[in-house]
Parts: sequence; structure tokens; C-alpha cells
Amino acid sequence: MDMARATRLSKALARAGFLGLGGFHPGPGDAVPPVCSGGPDTRTLLLIGSVGPDLFRAFGAAPEAVDGAADPLDRYTRRQLGAIAGDFGLAPLFPFDGPPYHPFQRWALRVGGFSRSPMGVLAHAAFGPWAGLRGALLSPERFGRFEANDTAGPCEACEDTPCVAACPAGALSLEAGYDVPRCRSHLEARPDAPCRSGCLARRACPFGRSYAQDPAQGTFHMRAFFS
Repeated sequence: MDMARATRLSKALARAGFLGLGGFHPGPGDAVPPVCSGGPDTRTLLLIGSVGPDLFRAFGAAPEAVDGAADPLDRYTRRQLGAIAGDFGLAPLFPFDGPPYHPFQRWALRVGGFSRSPMGVLAHAAFGPWAGLRGALLSPERFGRFEANDTAGPCEACEDTPCVAACPAGALSLEAGYDVPRCRSHLEARPDAPCRSGCLARRACPFGRSYAQDPAQGTFHMRAFFS
């Protein structure tokens, strides 16, 4: 993919609320499927994500946001990334396809700049815990200069762990990570909990704060958490 085509791809992703988070050339241990069933091996994987309000704004103007059917954001993502993939001769892959599910977090760590956090989500060196993993685009061609990326994510250097202290449910720990049942129990017992408009632990993270979700976006995702 030449520079002009890569620029067009970036602009197409941005119009739909997405951005490229990086890529890599898969090896045997990366668990990346072929471009299509029975087709050529994937030689380049581009990781597609979202940060800040861009995706939620684009989704809010789409028919999926108001049609009342299940999984509106996932359906919007599938439609938009599927169309973009087709326009550029790529194959789309999604984290919500499964089971079995594809190892998107492992791929993000392979791309670089991410670290595992106590919150269950990955944290990014620039975007903090607000980089959503929305899909991947697979190519049978080897393109781009995706060398080994040793950029560290922010969590390994974080000594104060404000995310752990901010969780009112006590659902986070450095040893055990994110206790999902405890989090859900806390929210179910407290209909007016501030967490219902967005995770307080994520908001306490000092990294990437300018990309944090606004309350409407946070409320949308928390409702999806309960669905």
C-alpha cells in the first residue's frame, strides 16, 4: 500500500469515527487467520480502534443508533469497516465475532504502546484507557514498516494506581485484576451510582484524559455492559 492509498484509508476511517492504531506482519504464533477461509495467509494486520468522542458522534448520526435493534454500535462498526475493507481490498475482522473470539488484546500488545491494566482494558501510552479496539483489517500483501515496537504502555510505570483506589466497588486489584461479578453486583444494587455514566476507575487514570468519554457516551457503554 503506497502512501497515497494509506492516506485515503486513514481519511475513510476517520470519516466513520475510527483510526488506525498500528499494525504488524503476523508470524506463526500470532493466531491471525488467513484473509479468507481457504484463502491466502495474512501478511499485514492493521489494528483499528477509536478514541475520544469521534466514533460516538459518527454512530449517533447513523441508522443503527435509532433502529431499536440489538448491538447497534457493533452493527455500525461491521457495516462501516466492512465497506472500507471492500473499497481497499482488505478483509475485516471484529472482536465481537465468536466464540471463539480473536485475541485482539494480544494483537494490540504486539502493535506496541499498550499495557495491561487492572481495569481489564488495555491502556495506551497516548490515549490511556480510552482506546477502544474495534476491528482489524487483513491484507495478503506485506506493506508498511511495522518493525518490532518496544514502546511501553503507561501502566508499568504507574506507581500510584489511582484506578484501583477510585473503584467504589473494590472490584480492582493489582493481583487479581478486574472482578466483573463484583462490579456488576455493585451497580445492580445502586441504580443511582455515579459509575452508571462511566467507569470511575477509568476516569481516575492520569493518562489520556483528553480522550475520555463524555457522560452520554459512558452511559451508553454501561447500558451495553448490562445487556
